[in-house]
Amino acid sequence: MTATYTTRFPLDKFRRLDTPFYYYDLELLRLTLATLLNEAGHDSNFKVHYAVKANANPALLRVIANAGLGADCVSGPEISRAVESGFDPAKIVYAGVGKTDREIITALDHDIFCFNVESEAELEVINQLAADRAKRARVAIRVNPDVGAHTHANITTGLAENKFGISMADLDRVIDLALNLPAIDLVGLHFHIGSQILDMTDFTALCNRINLLQERLDLRGLQLPHINVGGGLGIDYRHPERHPVPDFKAYFDTYRRHLQLRPGQTLHFEIGRAIVAQCGSLVSRVTYVKQGASKQFAILDAGMTDLIRPALYQAFHKIENISNPEAPLEAYDVVGPVCESSDVFGKDVELPATHRGDLILLRSAGAYGEIMASGYNCRPLPLSYTSDSI
Repeated sequence: MTATYTTRFPLDKFRRLDTPFYYYDLELLRLTLATLLNEAGHDSNFKVHYAVKANANPALLRVIANAGLGADCVSGPEISRAVESGFDPAKIVYAGVGKTDREIITALDHDIFCFNVESEAELEVINQLAADRAKRARVAIRVNPDVGAHTHANITTGLAENKFGISMADLDRVIDLALNLPAIDLVGLHFHIGSQILDMTDFTALCNRINLLQERLDLRGLQLPHINVGGGLGIDYRHPERHPVPDFKAYFDTYRRHLQLRPGQTLHFEIGRAIVAQCGSLVSRVTYVKQGASKQFAILDAGMTDLIRPALYQAFHKIENISNPEAPLEAYDVVGPVCESSDVFGKDVELPATHRGDLILLRSAGAYGEIMASGYNCRPLPLSYTSDSI
């Protein structure tokens, strides 16, 4: 079923809309969620939280919340957006290296499931703010496992040089602190090694590191009820039609085979990109086709303000001309209108012969697309539509 799924783009409706805009195929999103829940559901102790930072569009959040997932938030406003969209606060985890007092108070007021704590100083602040409100805060210590991931350097988070988490050398001291703070309940350990990971051996390496840490805790006579391994599962950006749904089976099976959980422990996942990336596309129009000295340019009305990933990460998105799909192929540099040389979506992209007014898709843009849009050059933020509403 998933291998043959094809997103349908209503071209006639698109032609009547102002561009650029994001289009979300909610049927594909629901299929992705059903597949994820089926694969995770083989183990009753597997709990999945959607990483809201990937896409906080309210229409998508409502579908994900209705599927029963929890939420992984990295700011106070994300917590508020998640609750407003129907997520159960008892399923919300809150990470981030720079939680402000106001954000911590928001989380305490909502009585969220757990804080993923990233420093001793943060632990002490949470303790004080919780005590001031006669509450106890459940926390998991985010451990920096010094495990590399085969992904872009800017989205690797599990190395010792990264800003995230507490080093393994400091872990025992921070555990002692958490156990002795009066308004803190230490309930788990948290990990996250990076994003857009397709090599399952990276997750195996994480499992091995967690197993060693659990053995250290055993020697202390300490067993924590929750282990959170973060997210990181990638998608196929080059072939969105061939792989519309990620390989959740291989992902969850990796943890089943290699992670040695203790009796009664619950395993938490924070999955974002793998849930929403393939259901979203950025729709744009060709403003001009320009012949340069050695190449031709397809200049779109969408730019890096609408989808920054190619400029920021040199990320690849499949580009399609849906107005003229049967025309002979020609090579274009596909660029935006923003006054920056980095405003390029792709170089030497083979597209059907392209003309002013043609509609162009940038595929697999449902994660870290709309949510990262900016108003640079005083450009308006892109609108969004879903297959249920258009």
